[in-house]
Amino acid sequence: MEPSFWIIAIVVILALGFDFINGFHDTANAIATSVSTRALTPRRAIILAAVMNFVGAMVFTGVAKTIGGKIADPTKLDNGLEIVIATLIAAIIWNLITWWFGIPSSSSHALIGALAGAVFVGAGNSFVNWSGFIEIVEALIVSPLLAFAIGYIIMTLLKWIFANRSPHTVNKGFRTMQIVTAALQSFTHGTNDAQKAMGIITFALVTADYQQTTDVPLWVKIAAATAMALGTSIGGWKIIKTMGTKIFKIEPINGFAADISAASVIFSATLLHLPVSSTHAITSAILGVGSAKRFSAVRWSLAGRIIITWFITIPISALLSGLIFKLLF
Repeated sequence: MEPSFWIIAIVVILALGFDFINGFHDTANAIATSVSTRALTPRRAIILAAVMNFVGAMVFTGVAKTIGGKIADPTKLDNGLEIVIATLIAAIIWNLITWWFGIPSSSSHALIGALAGAVFVGAGNSFVNWSGFIEIVEALIVSPLLAFAIGYIIMTLLKWIFANRSPHTVNKGFRTMQIVTAALQSFTHGTNDAQKAMGIITFALVTADYQQTTDVPLWVKIAAATAMALGTSIGGWKIIKTMGTKIFKIEPINGFAADISAASVIFSATLLHLPVSSTHAITSAILGVGSAKRFSAVRWSLAGRIIITWFITIPISALLSGLIFKLLF
């Protein structure tokens, strides 16, 4: 077999590994609030998240095409496969580091930063599509701000609507509704996050002349969706603990507001073919909901630590992928 076949095989294994890690790294995005309020047991929440992630991943491919062609043109890279390998190794390393310390950082930021860094070092500045890169980064910046604002507004409205109701009765009703929002959140996560591995595999396939367009092959969709679902089934308990208990004490009504806010932002981005961070969206929504509930209830020191990680992920991933490219190739 041709050498490129084996390199493609390595790329596919790394991409699916990234998707698997993304699954357990980002499981918390979908189920942290429902687990912390006991709307779902951890086991049922993870099964629900795994199934809905798979379904979401199979339905959409627009984000994959953005990843596969907006940061760089794979048809113009002579060493595109090597660039993809460096990208995936860097993104995986950063995901594992942040998972180990229980920090809900962005797999999207890691992958996009790593790809830009690897292209810059491996091919040169002129091969990076900076306008496409900036457009993606703008979406990554705007989405958490929108999630915060929507979470704040929805929680404020819910407080006003249910002001004269018994807290016990209100929370009992919203605890049931959280099952629906957890499923919705998991579905939207699949529609956006699983697309990133699909996009990077497609990028590699075009680079190696195995196909001519950035259309995602069916086998790539099935493989990425399965890897994401399997990763989700493992669960990222360190991050679930951070998201569900450490930012502020979440009650069912808060969890519902946060989930519906984040899901609306993520799904809107999917329809616009923009990769966004589900981690950023749900964390920002939780912060917005917590601020509406009581500003002082939010542990802003932890929130600050999370936000710092958001800002440093892209540059660190870019530097890491560039270094890996230099070391390996």
